Amino acid sequence: MKLIHLRIPHIVPYARASALQESLVKSFLASKASESLPAPDPTIITAQFNPVYTCGRREIGTVSAEQQEYLRANSTAEFVEAMRGGQTTFHGPGQLVAYPIIDLRRHKLTPRSYVCVLEKALIATCNRYGIKAMATEHTGVWTTPEDKIAAIGVHMRRNITSHGIGLNVNTDLWWFNRIVACGLEGKKATSFENEGVVGTSVEEVTDVFVKEFAKKLQIGDISITDVTEGV
Repeated sequence: MKLIHLRIPHIVPYARASALQESLVKSFLASKASESLPAPDPTIITAQFNPVYTCGRREIGTVSAEQQEYLRANSTAEFVEAMRGGQTTFHGPGQLVAYPIIDLRRHKLTPRSYVCVLEKALIATCNRYGIKAMATEHTGVWTTPEDKIAAIGVHMRRNITSHGIGLNVNTDLWWFNRIVACGLEGKKATSFENEGVVGTSVEEVTDVFVKEFAKKLQIGDISITDVTEGV
């Protein structure tokens, strides 16, 4: 078994990465429904998005038109309703977004243990750069109980995962100041840059995170493909 890393090498709209994700999820689901189709290898999409605020599935239909207009910030950002767990968050340049598509049963994972895998991979990635990170009672990864460096929001359909993580490398934290990030009052976003790790690229951190994620899944082989067509 190998991990397929689909790396989108340029900043893209949220919808394009989402469409790629959905096509992969459909392939996984089709394989589960057919005895003749081989199971796809576990796959992870990584990207940076144009500025976009996304709300989780529990908030769909509840964000007012006025709030949506505010979040679009004079058309400099998008607003999107997503099927992931969690509440409103921000994605944009300087942030690593990673969407693993895996079959939890194949990896003998429960939904909760899968979230722990993501947290541990993120913590290990931060540690590689000298950032002491931790999990708390709130989903995500933190540098203090008040400072969140990575968000986690996942979706599962017949044990096939989608959506995933957003890790702030050199993101402009101003975007987070405009929302109650992930619905947690009194908490704030931080980043590698804000924690004193300056000059590190999202591309470099991406490679580290994917390796740590593969390690936590006990996968030794990673196949990297740069995705440019269709995105």
